[in-house]
Amino acid sequence: MKATQKLHDAGQSLWIDDITRDMLDSGTLKKYIDEFSVTGLTSNPTIFDKAVSKSASYDPAIRKLLKGGLSGEPLFFELALEDLSRAADLFLPVHRRTATVDGWVSLEVSPLLAYDTKATIAEAKRLYERAARPNLFIKIPGTKEGLPAIEESIFSGVTVNVTLLFSASDYLAAADAYMKGIERRIAAGLDPDVRSVASVFISRWDKAIMDKVPDPLRDKLGIAVAKQAYKAYREVIASDRWQRLESLGARPQRLLFASTSTKDPKAPDTMYVAALAAPNTINTMPDETLLAFADHGAVGNLIAADGGGCEKVLGEYGNAGIDVDALGRQLQVEGAKSFVKSWQDLLASIETKSKALK
Repeated sequence: MKATQKLHDAGQSLWIDDITRDMLDSGTLKKYIDEFSVTGLTSNPTIFDKAVSKSASYDPAIRKLLKGGLSGEPLFFELALEDLSRAADLFLPVHRRTATVDGWVSLEVSPLLAYDTKATIAEAKRLYERAARPNLFIKIPGTKEGLPAIEESIFSGVTVNVTLLFSASDYLAAADAYMKGIERRIAAGLDPDVRSVASVFISRWDKAIMDKVPDPLRDKLGIAVAKQAYKAYREVIASDRWQRLESLGARPQRLLFASTSTKDPKAPDTMYVAALAAPNTINTMPDETLLAFADHGAVGNLIAADGGGCEKVLGEYGNAGIDVDALGRQLQVEGAKSFVKSWQDLLASIETKSKALK
């Protein structure tokens, strides 16, 4: 049995963090679903930038959209919606089989809106309605300005993948926004079953301090942060507040481990997948990591509900001079900037290709 199947059997969903038209046309995504237990998909601006700029498979669609008068950001969203609608349809059997728990794909709002609450709310609703797929999440960053947009989107019935979370405190803020939206729906007599996931980024922690800590602390911070977030997640779903909502028909906002490809060339390429097995969670990974785990990965012990000693490990980083809380805030700011740069690169690629195709 492949390690991917074992992880799936342990209760964790494996999602692919990649999307290209070539993956869809060649049947690669279908193969991942059938052979590697992949049950969902995430995307981001960097992924689409590589897909569009390095492939000719989008050229016919771009020509058609240019003739229709589209360009820039509107043109990109049409391309993205075409890809993600096809992917959503591939995952629809999983979505139905799991009673809508799994089988999701994700589309991100423009990163330029990360600090604009009102515009994020409007764009999330527009994209969700435009996609018209029951298993599509709209990705909204868990920034200070994004949190009210998450609450309002959930209240409006828009399913949300909260992105750019880096710590347990980030996760708790996202969970609070989600529950506020559900509570408002219940108060308004609306169906409380509006799905969401909360995506905590892992590998960027270790990359940020790779050369700043002694070898015994190398590549351990991301996993400790993930375990602390999992502890917080278990505490939320055991809380009286959540239990009340669940009794009224709400379903948990699942914890998702993102950015789980290994950045350290000295470390195992499946490190973050093996260490973060936990039931009713998600691990989304690029195809290189998925294929590596299927080939030679091993499922480790499941994360303990109490975080498995994560606080002790985090304390060791404090003793080594790493302010973990400050680093988490820094990583979120840097992550938002990185997504903006990727977005600008994506639009530049589309402009370059559009000029060439004209």
